[in-house]
Parts: sequence; C-alpha cells; structure tokens
Amino acid sequence: MGARHTMIDRLRALIIARENPSSIAHSARVAVAAVASVLVAHLFRLPESYWAAITALAIVQTILGASLPISAQWFAGTAVGAAVGALVGTYFPGNVLVFGMAAFVIGLFCAALGVERSLYRYASITLAIVMLVPRPSSEWVGAVHRFFEVSIGIAVGLAVTALWPERSENPSR
Repeated sequence: MGARHTMIDRLRALIIARENPSSIAHSARVAVAAVASVLVAHLFRLPESYWAAITALAIVQTILGASLPISAQWFAGTAVGAAVGALVGTYFPGNVLVFGMAAFVIGLFCAALGVERSLYRYASITLAIVMLVPRPSSEWVGAVHRFFEVSIGIAVGLAVTALWPERSENPSR
C-alpha cells in the first residue's frame, strides 16, 4: 500500500500547480484567442479553420517572452513544410515512404542551416498534414490553406498576448 501512495503522491506533484496555476483570466484569454482565430479564418473561407484555433491555443499559452520566437519558428516551419509537402505531394500523393524521405530531407536542411528544432518540428508536422491527409483539391491548395490557417492562429495568438498580457498570480514572478 505504501508504494501505491508514493506513486500517487508523485503523480499529484506533477499535476498540481505550484508556480503557474490555471486561472479564470487565463481561461478567458485562451478562449478569446481560439474563437477569434476561428472567426478570422472563417472570414477568409478557409476550410479547416480549426488549425487557426489550435495554433492560437498554443501561442497564447506560451510564456510571454517565448511566444515571439516560437511564433517565428512555427511560421517558418509551416512555410517549409507546406512548400515541400505541396511539391512532393503533387508527384507522390499519400506515399508514406516518400513522406518519410521528405521529412528526413527537411531535417537535413534544417540541420545544415543550424535552425531551432522547433522549426523542424513544425515543418514536419505540416508536411504530414499536407501529404497524408486526403483532399479533393490539389496539394498546393491544401498547403496554402494550411499556411494561412496557421498564420492566422499565430497572428491572433500574438495579438491577444500583446493586448491582454497575462498577469502572474505569484508576486515573486
């Protein structure tokens, strides 16, 4: 019974906030960013506007000082992944082996340029979505949509972060 309580205590220590607890204000900021990004994506008639919301959710919940660098990496990575996915997917749609090779080549490209791993992460995620999600339209249309959906989420997430900065509940922070 003692080992079980120790495991539960360890799990509780991983989940219960000590320095960065959830709050009503944080929840409101997150919800506003998510809804605003979807509405903007709808204005542009983007078919998968939920990607704007997913991106905004991630950006607005990032620590303030890190949101701009993460946004830049996400933006650049999305552009790389969308371009490679559209190009390769045009000739090899849905081909898993070619997808794997394209992900590897993007990784080599990122390593050669010495960019952050986050950029490669976002590029490879976008590559997967563009190449592996079946679409009735061309890969280029899907890639452009994905780029704009993510870009809208980044812009809205940064705007909410700038216009409604999160206040720390802990005065020592």
